[in-house]
Amino acid sequence: MSQIVAYQQVPEFMRRLRTNKEIKIAFTNGCFDLLHRGHVEYLEQARAVADFLFVGLNSDASVQRLKGRGRPLMPADDRAYILSRLRAVDAVCIFEQDTPLELIQMVRPDFLIKGGDYRVEDIVGRDFVESYGGQVHTIPLIPGRSTTGIIEKIKSQLTDK
Repeated sequence: MSQIVAYQQVPEFMRRLRTNKEIKIAFTNGCFDLLHRGHVEYLEQARAVADFLFVGLNSDASVQRLKGRGRPLMPADDRAYILSRLRAVDAVCIFEQDTPLELIQMVRPDFLIKGGDYRVEDIVGRDFVESYGGQVHTIPLIPGRSTTGIIEKIKSQLTDK
């Protein structure tokens, strides 16, 4: 089972993790509101790139700023708990900022990974990760699998009644 790491504990957590000089660390981030198959497959593919997967999770306030009123549907503590129970995830950390740049700088991953809806040159933290020889990857999304799609389907079901 993975760990939920408090933001202020990340530097010490990473110091301890990096005592194993051979470990390769991947980092990804997202809202992960209403976890679905697309999320799980994405996280499994991200984990396959490295020995350890660190997931940055947007806080409730940052999700609301990014996604708008009514989001997130699930509180950050619940989202973190669910993510931490996935086999592919080794650590989860909730961050308050609108971007994960500060968290990426603390984790200093070997691999920075985002979904295929991002262009590599637009990924936050790319310059930092590439500055020390880290790699940036995108993973194709699973067509038809999205939280927004699930929300729209629920809304249409409710209005049809």
